[in-house]
Amino acid sequence: MNRHVAFEAWSAFEGGAHDGTSAAAGELRIAAPSRTREYDDPHRPTEHAGRFEEATWTSPEVTPGFGATEVIVSWNAETPPGTWLEVAVSARLADGTDTGWRVLGRWAETDADIAPTSVGGQDDAVASVAVDTLQLSPGRPALSYRVRVALLRRPGTPATPVVRLLGATASALPHDLPAAPPRPSRPSRPSAGTVIDVPSYSQQVHRGEYPEYDSGGQSWCSPTSVSMVLAHWGRGPAPAEYAWVDEGLKDRFVDHAARHCFDHLYRGAGNWAFNTAYAARFGFRAFVTRLRGLDEAELFVAAGIPLVLSVAFAEDELDGAGYDTQGHLLVLVGIDEHGDVVCNDPASHGEASNDKVRTTYDRAQLERAWIRASGGVTYVIHPPDVALPTPPFPEEPNW
Repeated sequence: MNRHVAFEAWSAFEGGAHDGTSAAAGELRIAAPSRTREYDDPHRPTEHAGRFEEATWTSPEVTPGFGATEVIVSWNAETPPGTWLEVAVSARLADGTDTGWRVLGRWAETDADIAPTSVGGQDDAVASVAVDTLQLSPGRPALSYRVRVALLRRPGTPATPVVRLLGATASALPHDLPAAPPRPSRPSRPSAGTVIDVPSYSQQVHRGEYPEYDSGGQSWCSPTSVSMVLAHWGRGPAPAEYAWVDEGLKDRFVDHAARHCFDHLYRGAGNWAFNTAYAARFGFRAFVTRLRGLDEAELFVAAGIPLVLSVAFAEDELDGAGYDTQGHLLVLVGIDEHGDVVCNDPASHGEASNDKVRTTYDRAQLERAWIRASGGVTYVIHPPDVALPTPPFPEEPNW
């Protein structure tokens, strides 16, 4: 093991500190609000200004066992009308310095009550927030961290957000791989020759759609990838939920996903935590983690679970892609008999065609594009009754 990653999840919400919240049957709710908060939505100041009742739950302190350079938090929740969530993380350094609370997202299932958003202006000499990730400053890793979720609602409503899962991934990863060893001609891998039947959707068929959600095309790789995984499991939005999408458009459910994954500060639909939160609304357990390499990813393929991977590469670094990208999401659906990687790539080689989505990439090239770009960021989306494989490193489980 040459990459430190440790995933922590809370679903019973035992331990930690309740301040106006209660937990039962795996659901965290507002019990009695402990304070009120004024929130003037910066993205819709005239529509969503107002006062909200607030209650919080703060996790126990987590010590991953190594100096973490980044922490990513994801969640599964529902937010009835008039309610929303704020998720934050605080980390402690070796010298005792505390980063203070850094907000990683203000979120609701829809954009009716708030504009879901990451939060800027939180960077200092100790740490910074890059959209959905707490990044510790170079040479100042964190030895522990805590996660806090605030549940908010309009005064007078009995409604409450319901949180079913909080997940946090701490990592200290080199963002590159050593030279790949020669690949055996007959790899003995449990997933070799396995391809999961995942429908193919192209982000390119959405070019120019809904400029307020970043115009489809090159920018909708993440919600398109998530839509493929949802469709594989036979779930997703009902037609009535995307009735607002122009009837003349293709794969209208992708437009629905893009709108509900959209980060109004980032101005894009690629916020990692927003995408897994979107998937969770359809009954999935969904979270963001990092995998150490394709050997770990193959365990999921063998279990029949497709994964969404975050990659980046120049055009000459991934044979057959036909494009370059500074950040992209695609779906890992299988491993061929040679050990290469079968993907549903929503960029579809620059063509607006669902028929061009399925492709096979060289194993070493794809692994480098994934690890170097994001340190192995992965969306894990699965029905709760479909068991995940056993993590290979129990001392540092990353799912």
